[in-house]
Amino acid sequence: MTQALLTLGSRGSPLALAQARLTRKLIAGQSGLDADEAKQQIAIKTFTTSGDQLQDRTLVEAGGKGLFTKELDAALIAGQIDVSVHSMKDVPTLEPEGLEFAGMLPREDPREALIAGQINSLDDLPKNPVIGTASVRRQAQVLTLRPDAKFVLLRGNVGTRLKRLKEGRFDATFLAFAGLKRLGMAEHASAVLSTQQMLPSPAQGAIGLQIRTNDHKTAKILSAICCQKTQIELAAERSFLAALDGSCRTPIAALAQISGHDMSFCGEVYALDGTQIWREQQKLHLPEFMNFSQKLTAASQMGAKAGQRIAKLAGNAIRFAL
Repeated sequence: MTQALLTLGSRGSPLALAQARLTRKLIAGQSGLDADEAKQQIAIKTFTTSGDQLQDRTLVEAGGKGLFTKELDAALIAGQIDVSVHSMKDVPTLEPEGLEFAGMLPREDPREALIAGQINSLDDLPKNPVIGTASVRRQAQVLTLRPDAKFVLLRGNVGTRLKRLKEGRFDATFLAFAGLKRLGMAEHASAVLSTQQMLPSPAQGAIGLQIRTNDHKTAKILSAICCQKTQIELAAERSFLAALDGSCRTPIAALAQISGHDMSFCGEVYALDGTQIWREQQKLHLPEFMNFSQKLTAASQMGAKAGQRIAKLAGNAIRFAL
């Protein structure tokens, strides 16, 4: 760390930068660097991605999740940066050739936050509430609870979304509670919904650290700050997503949580209009004698099988959205 500059790549949004700075702080703590040394030796290079430039269309119309990662992927492959710091829920399940994830930071609270001013419940919203969102998952989930809801397209960073709500353009919106906490803005949540009320997006609340394959030096630096528990949970969630050919076109939610030597998993797929839900719930025992690699494999296999069962059960009812 004292001989070479480590460069982190990040989107330029306030939340993405907060996540990159958190990563730098954790690396610095493990490397014995003070704040000034960390800024000198661990640079943060920002990128405006295709997804950031997109404001007038949904990700579905523009091409999907890869719009938030492809510029960072290219910079990492070209050697312009050493690590891409990603919100894992924005990352496609298929990794570009030559790149891999060194690991994940400890996961933040994965729940959904309702943002609705003084209203703290979906039930208390007015008749025919207008919801601002670009997420087909959130639309479908809201419709299962409030079939009278209407939707307007809402894109942009957290500050932009809060501003639009204050301007009265809609009655409510939803944000990942993890993002609000990382920005120090948790007070803007009117309510934090239980995962029984609204299951989050696969990998919500998790930050992934992507490197070039075989970059052993960077992998070693990052290993000290990565969380194996988070990585195992995400193996289940992302395999579930991959088995369903999951993209921004399909309303998919999933959450895996490890407690002791057991992992609980719930995955859901919704009809776009919220009239149907397909759900898989599983338990996986992760005994102490299993090593990390074995646990990753077991979690991944469980998630994939859960996704395959839903795909078989739902058939053509969800294929229209794939």
